[in-house]
Amino acid sequence: MDSIDFMPDERAEALALAGRLMRLMQPVTRPGDTSAVRRLLQANAATLRRDRFGLHPVLRHMHTAILLAERLSPDRNMALALMLYEYVRTGAVERAQISADWGEDVAHMVDGLLNVATLYSRKAAVETDNFRKLLLTFADDIRVIIIMIVDRLALMQAINHHPDAEAVRHVAAEASYLYAPLAHRLGLYAIKGELEDLAFKYSNREMFTRIARKLNQTKTHREKYIADFIEPVRRRLKAEGLNFEIKGRTKSISSIWNKMKKQKNDLDEIYDLFAIRIILDVPPELEKNQCWLVYSIVTDMYRPNPARMKDWISIPKSNGYESLHITVYGPEERWVEVQIRTRRMDLVAEKGLAAHWRYKGIKSEGGLDTWMNNVRDILEAGADGPLELMKNMRMDVYDKEVFVFTPKGDLYKLPMGATLLDFAFSIHSSVGSHCTGGRVNGKNQRLTYRLRSGDTVEIFTAQSQTPKTDWLNIAVTSKARNKIRVALKELAGRRAELGKELLQRRFKNRKIDIDDPQLSRAIVKAGYKNITDFYTAIADEKLDVNDVIDLYTSFDRTDDTTSGSTHISASEYVMPDPLADAEHTSQSSDILVIGDNIKGINYRMARCCNPIFGDDVFGFVSSEGVIKIHRNDCPNADNIRRNYPYRLIRTRWSGKNGSQFAATLRIVGQDELGIITNLTSIINKEKNSSLRSISIDSNDGLFQGFVVVGVSDTSVLNQLIKKIKTIKGIKDVQRSK
Repeated sequence: MDSIDFMPDERAEALALAGRLMRLMQPVTRPGDTSAVRRLLQANAATLRRDRFGLHPVLRHMHTAILLAERLSPDRNMALALMLYEYVRTGAVERAQISADWGEDVAHMVDGLLNVATLYSRKAAVETDNFRKLLLTFADDIRVIIIMIVDRLALMQAINHHPDAEAVRHVAAEASYLYAPLAHRLGLYAIKGELEDLAFKYSNREMFTRIARKLNQTKTHREKYIADFIEPVRRRLKAEGLNFEIKGRTKSISSIWNKMKKQKNDLDEIYDLFAIRIILDVPPELEKNQCWLVYSIVTDMYRPNPARMKDWISIPKSNGYESLHITVYGPEERWVEVQIRTRRMDLVAEKGLAAHWRYKGIKSEGGLDTWMNNVRDILEAGADGPLELMKNMRMDVYDKEVFVFTPKGDLYKLPMGATLLDFAFSIHSSVGSHCTGGRVNGKNQRLTYRLRSGDTVEIFTAQSQTPKTDWLNIAVTSKARNKIRVALKELAGRRAELGKELLQRRFKNRKIDIDDPQLSRAIVKAGYKNITDFYTAIADEKLDVNDVIDLYTSFDRTDDTTSGSTHISASEYVMPDPLADAEHTSQSSDILVIGDNIKGINYRMARCCNPIFGDDVFGFVSSEGVIKIHRNDCPNADNIRRNYPYRLIRTRWSGKNGSQFAATLRIVGQDELGIITNLTSIINKEKNSSLRSISIDSNDGLFQGFVVVGVSDTSVLNQLIKKIKTIKGIKDVQRSK
């Protein structure tokens, strides 16, 4: 950096600026302020450095302080904060000394300016809404924002024709995107217009010069033209006895260029280079009449352009905007736009639903709108020292959000209370899923760290890391929580598939066929509510596969033991020779009658189809000599009849049944709260039926599963199925074969 010593011309400029500033600030300064500031500047001058444009900071800050006093209002504390903060930033002066010598309010604004300087040191892209929001958050005081806006104007005025064209264009873009819109929202229209003109000039000097030359007048001349246009109108309106206010403006060069681009017209076709606004003070019942009266007066004096007539009084805009717009041919053959409205209409247009900055298409931001309008009211109040009224107005508009940086300067917005884990998922799902922690402002932090605005966050990841269930207690954003749930579900699915493969492989090694209803009974018996948790427990070795097999096969032993005592007997029956002639067997009149008094016959119900009393059934003599009773529509019936016709036994039910049979139902429905409760309630309330086991698995809002019920016969089962189908949310009920 260059030395901070004043050059000869700078020394003379500094003396002139100091005198001018003291005259402007004289009404608000206190005894000793000037000498105290001078002593501090002289004692610590060596600590200062020129900025990247080679500008002396003392000169730049004096320029800014003068602009503040001239364009807004002289304010002691703002001027002091502006002149002193550079010394605190370089460490020459302690913050405590500022508070002790000039008051806590000055020290508070110095803090805000230092925070903003820190924000700029992050080299974040300013062309984002998040940067502007973070700027407002860091400033913490609207007066700091006003200082920044005016300081940017002072800088823009100072860098015209600077040799570093790229740096100048960067400042111009920043002023156009960031500071001009803020100035507009605060009602600092003159500063906003000058910022936009300078930004346009530095970014497109050739077009700026061409438009300026084509206008062939200076801004002063254009303002004189407006004054000359207004004066005869003012006299006519007074003669009519109207109460009114006339505001005139000349369109800025940047606005002209924007309109040329938007309308794709040349300068000669832009009609509102000059504009005036007539605001009437009138009772509501006379609004329309007096607006049209003014319209008649103006069009009598100047020739109107009918194609440019816009009547938003008879039919207001959808946003509530009301006004009469006419374009008339003024002196020197120039078009002038005239807007006619009442005080109420102007209030709605400026601060209501159709506030001017919304009318121009600038995005609304809820609470910021109201807050900025309050600030603008103070600025427009016209009282002595309006900036003093903002002392207690803190920038808490974004107190429900935090803004954090990546090491590369990218800026992210998250809700207040967001954690390091939330930030990781906001970057990418993969980053969040593998996050192990991070480094915040150079210090290692855990996933639970609560982010603060301005933090620079670097995320640590590891491929071995996977989402944990307790992460749902750490994350606060819905985005992160939803992604964690999805990841956990995917992990559970993969673990369940692994567990299923392990179980199937072990069953195959033991040469045991898996029967789904019997496995469902084993799952329920083992204490698992759904099949996914069951398989996951096997994969995680929380459940031993051998224990599962023992539990599964125990049902076979139990059924073998109970079948002879519980199941019904048959009347007289002679066991046929399994090797007898097939034709003879098929024509045999022997029938196994399952009724009340069968004894001594070794038989049981087949597990593949689970027949119950009332089903059409047949008997099959197995190789072990046990008769298995199958339903006629059993999935294995065709294979048995085709390959083993000589082992078939005609079978029928007889008498009244006094026992219950197990029947398996496959049920599909919507995964809604209470639906399973309704299902089990209906089963238990039904006469001659009972719930034995249930196994449910849900996926994508649907559930499906198997319910094993005990019923006395097919009529009870059919009646139960009909009632289950009436439950809201049940899509399908089928008896499992």
